[in-house]
Amino acid sequence: MKKAIFTALLFSGSVISAIAQNSVNVNQVVSADQDFNKQVSRKGIKDGFLSVADAEGMVFRPNAIKITDFYSSIDKQPGKLNGEPKFARISANGDLGVTAGPYVYQNGKTDDDKIYGDYVSIWRKDLASGRLKLLFNVGEQHPEPEQEATIDFKEPDLTKQKAPSKDPFAGKDIIMATDKTLNHSLELSTLAGYKEFLSPEARYYFPGFEPITGTDKILKFLANEAINITGQTVSAGRSSSNDLAYSYGTARIKKGNVVNNYNYVRVWEIDANHRWNLLVEIFSTVEN
Repeated sequence: MKKAIFTALLFSGSVISAIAQNSVNVNQVVSADQDFNKQVSRKGIKDGFLSVADAEGMVFRPNAIKITDFYSSIDKQPGKLNGEPKFARISANGDLGVTAGPYVYQNGKTDDDKIYGDYVSIWRKDLASGRLKLLFNVGEQHPEPEQEATIDFKEPDLTKQKAPSKDPFAGKDIIMATDKTLNHSLELSTLAGYKEFLSPEARYYFPGFEPITGTDKILKFLANEAINITGQTVSAGRSSSNDLAYSYGTARIKKGNVVNNYNYVRVWEIDANHRWNLLVEIFSTVEN
């Protein structure tokens, strides 16, 4: 009798787990981003960031630093920051997501005091609370947009849901190797390297320019701006469902005759052929 009850409870638990898992949708990461922006508006920039930061969450000021370390070390960050997600993806298991969109920062009372740009945020589920926490937040500045960004929220492929790997480091190693391969390819040829790795839906965020979407437009931008990149991988991570991943590192970029140092963050998605493609890349300028 006890065995029958245990079996029934085990089956019931499995069903509940499956239902919970299948409830993953892109609105979860969109809501996390929107709630973050509300916290920033209500509490201010410093407390807004601290309220959603992952324990390992990072920003670039200008070099990589933990969100908690940076914002705990300052009294207050002045000004108002308003952002709005226009792009979002979440993994099938719901443990990793990405959002991106325009922001406006204002530290004054007139329109001349407004600074425009775009941000990319990566979110990771906190196992203790079940909430998505901010793992990366990177922004790039550009002139005021000429038109409003379109919304691109895509639901995850729930057929890719799976139990977490027993070897959590294997996923990281694969993404690290992929990121290093792209960096090596970029050293040989920027255009050929990106052409090999870009997703058809790729989004490219380069300081001073509005986001560029689609392989053809990105390659045309790189050719027109005469951009050459030398990159160094720092670290990476992957969703437990093996469909979404991230990497970050440093880059030295030659644009025409000008050379600058940058940090980069990349978001990767896996395709039907089990190949990792570059979905999002954003660069953050480092002072020379």
